[in-house]
Amino acid sequence: MSHGGPGRISGDGAVVARAPAKVNVHLAVAPLGADGYHELRTVFLAVSLFDTVTVRPAERLSIELTGPFAGGTAGPDRVPTDRRNLVWQAAELLAQRAGVSAGAAITIDKSIPAAAGLAGGSADAAAALVALDTLWGTHATRGDLAELAAQLGSDVPFSLLGGVALGSGRGERLSPVLARRRWDWVLGIAGEGLSTPAVYGELDRLRAAGLLPSGEELASPDPVVAALRSGPVDALAATLANDLQEPAIALRPQLRQALDAAAAAGAAAALVSGSGPTVAALAADEDDAVSLAAALAGSGTFATVRAVHGPVPGARLVG
Repeated sequence: MSHGGPGRISGDGAVVARAPAKVNVHLAVAPLGADGYHELRTVFLAVSLFDTVTVRPAERLSIELTGPFAGGTAGPDRVPTDRRNLVWQAAELLAQRAGVSAGAAITIDKSIPAAAGLAGGSADAAAALVALDTLWGTHATRGDLAELAAQLGSDVPFSLLGGVALGSGRGERLSPVLARRRWDWVLGIAGEGLSTPAVYGELDRLRAAGLLPSGEELASPDPVVAALRSGPVDALAATLANDLQEPAIALRPQLRQALDAAAAAGAAAALVSGSGPTVAALAADEDDAVSLAAALAGSGTFATVRAVHGPVPGARLVG
């Protein structure tokens, strides 16, 4: 499927796309493999917190950051504006594939915090692929973009797809899941970001010390998938699981208090999303999510609180 068309390009030549954050409602992690990676079995849910990427014609690549989570000056929260940024890599990859010059002025409006277990960087890369495809007229199919996404990082294919999907391999092999019902959540972002490699390293350390199950047998995602399709909320609440939760808590002990705060505020269930430090609290419905968000914002436990819902579509053109 080809994107865009001239109607998508505004008067100043700008093309805008956005992509959602994700929550891993199920994340099972195998032991470290000989290749240095962990096999995953995960269930992704795209939620209504979006980063927006605007691209304009230019002779060379540049990246500008705006928005509430443009990033700090150091640590895992820092969002680079050079070749280290996945958006830059996405632009070069698409240009190379299409045989066009990699020139664009790119602005990333960050509403998804970095290093928060929400795939903000992956969302940016997916939105950039969609926007640049239109700007450069590369006429890539969705399948073409998915191939490029898989080369960029394990979460980028899902950021492109959105909705609900079962992920395997490193998370890049996706099977879409049909889940028609709406799920309401509150995201509590607990302080500065956590390094994903550090969290995986802590998982390996805790397993080697016999403090966590080995991961040789991965928990089945089937109960989560069944609950996501039809509910009720209690069924999903009972099946949420994340093998990275305990190592994230080991590195950031206050996450335990954050999970307790979500439970005390009336969440049906709560878990650390991905490698953290975001806590995803499941609400019964939209009204409940609003009340839960107010309670968590007032608790002083979280730096940022957002009520969101899902599933929502993946990377799409805006306007």
